[in-house]
Amino acid sequence: MVGHLDPAFLAVLDRVQERLAELFRIGDGLALPVSGTGSAGMEACLVNLLERGDRALVAVQGVFGERICAIVERAGAQPLRVEAEMGQIIEPERLVAAIERERPALVALVHAETSTGVAQPVLEAARATRAVGGLVVLDCVTSLSGMDVRFDDWCIDAAYSGTQKCLSAPPGLSPLAFGQRALERLARRKSPVQSWYLDLGLIGRYFGSDRVYHHTAPVSMIYALDAALDAVQREGLEPRFARHRQAHEALIAGLQELGFEPLVAAPYRLPMLNAVLPPYRDEALVRGRLLAEHGIEVGAGLGKLAGRVWRIGLMGENARLAVVERLLEALRALGRGA
Repeated sequence: MVGHLDPAFLAVLDRVQERLAELFRIGDGLALPVSGTGSAGMEACLVNLLERGDRALVAVQGVFGERICAIVERAGAQPLRVEAEMGQIIEPERLVAAIERERPALVALVHAETSTGVAQPVLEAARATRAVGGLVVLDCVTSLSGMDVRFDDWCIDAAYSGTQKCLSAPPGLSPLAFGQRALERLARRKSPVQSWYLDLGLIGRYFGSDRVYHHTAPVSMIYALDAALDAVQREGLEPRFARHRQAHEALIAGLQELGFEPLVAAPYRLPMLNAVLPPYRDEALVRGRLLAEHGIEVGAGLGKLAGRVWRIGLMGENARLAVVERLLEALRALGRGA
């Protein structure tokens, strides 16, 4: 183990930050791995950019939109909810109308809603937010490196992800990006950031050229992230996106033959998180048998979808046709009457 201020480790850290900036497609700004899972990245973005009394418009179409609202409230800000049923997008025109009417300080969007498998359109709402002077926070926990994320082109101000999804690294870090408008907002704060641990004004001094100690960086996790980013770079983003899409399409086609139905309309399905309605009387029993007899774990429904849907992940190294066929073969072996 090397220390978190060891020159050898700092060289790795510099490389990780550079590669994260490329992955988010952010030019000027700050890219870094926050210590903690994707929820830490979510909280870091919100508590750094919101002050008590601010109004934040949140697109809520699943569990993670709800989580954003909870953090906004804990930060002393006021959440303004724009909602859709789980499994559906929020129509961009509804979001734009709400943004123009409310003129919030911040708008939070979940690009890839992990609880439903929905890919939410982003650009129209982000442009409307910028037009009224607000900041845009984007949840990319499930999408980053599995589908396109364009921080600058989409007018995003802050975004966060997780290492355990499409990056195929161990859980425990949240890749995060802050653009110049977000950094300027952070510098203008009238009050200290609610969380000392997640205060990017303090953390940024360690990730910048000064290397001022804030907390002990999780060295081994960052080495793992460096290896994962190296794999992404070798494959290339466009081939990686295509691989996720190919695996997704093969999975949906195979599942439909077995009586499954997709929850989400085709244009808005996430390739890496497939939410499907299973044809079984006892879906939990079948998921249990898949794990016990075939070593395959399938995610259960969350929130209102608990007991109704399966959430099948095809993320990172797992997004391969061989993995899809292994699952389909196991389901065929179990039989439709399971």
